[in-house]
Amino acid sequence: MHLSLDGFVAGPNGEMDWIKADEEIFDYVGKRISEGDTALYGRVTYEMMENYWPTAADKPTASRHDIEHSKWYSKVHKVVLSKTMKDAGLTNTTIISDHLDERINEIKQSGAATRGHGSKDILLFGSPTATHSLIQQNLIDGYWLFVNPIILGRGIPLFADIKEKIKLQLLNTKQFTCGVTELNYIVEKP
Repeated sequence: MHLSLDGFVAGPNGEMDWIKADEEIFDYVGKRISEGDTALYGRVTYEMMENYWPTAADKPTASRHDIEHSKWYSKVHKVVLSKTMKDAGLTNTTIISDHLDERINEIKQSGAATRGHGSKDILLFGSPTATHSLIQQNLIDGYWLFVNPIILGRGIPLFADIKEKIKLQLLNTKQFTCGVTELNYIVEKP
């Protein structure tokens, strides 16, 4: 997830025009997400993704990144957290509208055989409201953050309404040429 140095994932009106993403970041992220078999979204982010990625590779101006991500998006299992969407007719998509902890843990368990040493991740994309819900129920196992060299001053925070401390262990960092710094943490379980 991209965030500002002061912890915002979007501006006050959802603006993301401040996010720096170049070929170096696209290549790095592409390699990592190709290892994931499940993508998790909130409704708003999912609808934005669905409006672009299914046909992104077909556009005459499609970049290598667009083509690769479009192929990945078409085959990855999508999980959407939404109280208003229904999954009727959605291909390769599961809607979770209630019992979040049970449903997420079922998905984690169903992929347990494919995870392990060759780890298949459930990757959460954007979706601050969904992220807040998952954090509150202690369902996030790690944070893969891209800190952008900007201070927004206000906006939608990544961390909101945290009730208890969340202890993290730093796995690695990476500095990109454009000034973005990746921070990759796992959550320390009690």
